[in-house]
Amino acid sequence: MKLFVCRRKRKIWSARATAPIFCVLVSVCVPEISFLFPAHAQQTESAKTPVVVQPGAPGQPSKTLPPATRATLPQRSPADVAFMQGMIMHHSQAIEMTALIVSHTGNKELRLLGARISSSQEDEIKFMKRWLAARGERISMAPPEMPGMDMSHAAMPFMPGMLTPEQMDALRKSNGADFDRLFLAGMIQHHNGALTMVKDLFDTAGAGQDAELFNFATDADNSQRAEIRIMDSMLEKNTKEEKR
Repeated sequence: MKLFVCRRKRKIWSARATAPIFCVLVSVCVPEISFLFPAHAQQTESAKTPVVVQPGAPGQPSKTLPPATRATLPQRSPADVAFMQGMIMHHSQAIEMTALIVSHTGNKELRLLGARISSSQEDEIKFMKRWLAARGERISMAPPEMPGMDMSHAAMPFMPGMLTPEQMDALRKSNGADFDRLFLAGMIQHHNGALTMVKDLFDTAGAGQDAELFNFATDADNSQRAEIRIMDSMLEKNTKEEKR
């Protein structure tokens, strides 16, 4: 018996055979590749170099400024700086007042209000400090200079609506319903003082033009007016309950 072994012939692609095909593929693709290289280079260069565009006036085109252009903070007035410095001190007393609530009353409604006032005013103090620091200004308000006075012990001026030392002492010594009444009356006085500060700022020529300051003062005015309405209602309610 004879055995026959059949082998399938394999097609072998030689380098010489594939060379023409490779050349054709390259000749087709190279124009596309060469077209993409300049665009990629432009995108890379554009990413490295920031483009500064200054919007034009109404009806006017925008202008592309040199890459070296740097943003500058808007001009501020002495009244702007004094307002921020004074409001930091003003807010600090409000936070001191709210810190007494937990140990002086069990009024849940007052506790919620105090937490809201404390949180919002702490955040606003942080903003005001950043605003002053960014402009190279003092955080605290300098006391007024008096001839022959040792300025290291000079008392800071009180802002509108701030409680006197006597009022703060009475608040610390009170408890329960008495504390609630003194706190609400004192904080309404305090908030009204803040509204006066905002009004004085905007009534001063050239003040309040900085966009950040304008937005902050406007928001503070709106929020404190809303809180005054809440406290008026709470005070009226407490007064009625005491009469019963």
